[in-house]
Amino acid sequence: MRLRPVLHTPARAAALAAALVLVPLGVPAATAAKGTPAPVANPQDMWSVQGAAAIRVLGKGYGHGHGMSQYGAEGAARAGLTHQQIMEFYYPGTQWGTATGKVRVHLTADTTDDVVVVAKPGTTVKNLATKKRWKLPNRTTGQWRLTTNRRNNKTIVQWRDRGSWKRWKAFSGDGELAAPGGLTLVTPSGRTTYRGKLRAASPVPGSKQRDTVNVVSLENYLKGVVPLEIPASWNPEAVRSQAVAARSYAAFERAQPLARHYQICDTTACQVYGGKSAEHPLATDAITATAGQVLTADGAPAFTQFASSNGGWSSAGSRPYLAAQADPYDGWAGNPNHTWSVTMGVEKLESAWPAVGSLQTVTITARDGNGEWGGRVSRMTLTGTAGSVEVTGDQVRSALGLKSSWFTLDVFQATLRGSW
Repeated sequence: MRLRPVLHTPARAAALAAALVLVPLGVPAATAAKGTPAPVANPQDMWSVQGAAAIRVLGKGYGHGHGMSQYGAEGAARAGLTHQQIMEFYYPGTQWGTATGKVRVHLTADTTDDVVVVAKPGTTVKNLATKKRWKLPNRTTGQWRLTTNRRNNKTIVQWRDRGSWKRWKAFSGDGELAAPGGLTLVTPSGRTTYRGKLRAASPVPGSKQRDTVNVVSLENYLKGVVPLEIPASWNPEAVRSQAVAARSYAAFERAQPLARHYQICDTTACQVYGGKSAEHPLATDAITATAGQVLTADGAPAFTQFASSNGGWSSAGSRPYLAAQADPYDGWAGNPNHTWSVTMGVEKLESAWPAVGSLQTVTITARDGNGEWGGRVSRMTLTGTAGSVEVTGDQVRSALGLKSSWFTLDVFQATLRGSW
C-alpha cells in the first residue's frame, strides 16, 4: 500500500496540543548503532503513564518504507541522479527489462453490478463469450449500460433517455463497452473517463454478480497512475522513477492476478488509478520518456514497492532487493514527512485496547535495529490496571493514525486549559 506524499497532521492533535501545559515525565529512547538490532526491553523504551497524561509521538517517514521513497526520489533527482541511478539505488540487485501489453483494473468506485457510460458516437459492445461485436446506435445524449437478467444471467444492453431504460440487445456471457478515445463511466460517487474498454465481468462463471473492469494498455494505465502517486511538477527524473516503479509493479501484479477477472485494483492497496480524468501532461512526458522500462529480478518483473517517505532509512521487504539501507536523499528541506510529531491523550490508546483498563506503562520491546531510536517498532506492551496487551508497531500506527511505525514517545503530565 502507498500513502500520498502530503503532510498529514490530525486536527484533534493540534487542538489538544494547544489545550495542554506539558511537563515531561519520560525520556527519549536510545539510538542504536546503524544496522544493529536494539536490545529487547531497553529501559529507555519504557514510559510511565500516570494520571491525566498526554503522549507526544515523535516519528520518521510516511508509509511502510519498502523500496523507493517518493520524497527520496525527488531529493536524489535534485542531487543530480538520473532515474536509472535512482531506481538502482532503491532496488539494488535488480536488472533492466521491458514490459508491454494490457492490464485489467478493478474499478472499485463502481459498487453496482451494472456498467453505465455516457452515450458517445462510435461506441461498441462485445460479447466476451462469442467475441461478436456490435456498433451501438449513435447517441449524442443519454447513457448506455450493461446489466444482468437475474433469471437467466444474460447480459442486457440498454439505452437511457428521459429517465427510462430501453432494451437494445441481450446475449449470454459477459459484455464489454468501447469507444474511440475512451468512455465516461457513471458510478454512485461520480463520473470518470477511462481509456481502453469497460467490462462487466463476472467473478466466476455463471455468477450473477458483475464487477467493472477497465482493460487498458499498460502505458495508458500509467497515465492515470503516475500523477496520483507523485506530483507531476517534481523534477522530471523523479517522475520518471515513479513511472518505472509503477510500470514494474503493475507488470508484477499482472503476472499473479488478484482475481480471475482482473489483475490489479485502483486503490492504495495496489496503485491509485484515476483513468484518463487523472492524466497530467508532465507525467505523460515521464511515461513516454521511459516507455516500456521495468526492473526485473530472476527474469521476471520486480515487486517495486514504494512509499511516500522512509525517514532516512528504508525498511526490509519481502524480496532481497527491498533492502533496509540508509537513505541520504529522503531528508531534503521540502520533505514534510521526514520527521513529524503528534500529541494526543492517553485515552486514545486506552480506547483502542480497552483490555488494559487505565494505562500505566508503555514499553517498546523490539525494533528493527535500523536508524535513530533503534528503528521501526516491531512490538510493544501496554500495561494498565486491568492487564497487559502485546501489540505490533503497525497496529499502533493504524490505531493512532500515525504516519509510520518508526517512532518514539514523550509522556507528559497534562494540565487541561479546557475540554478536549
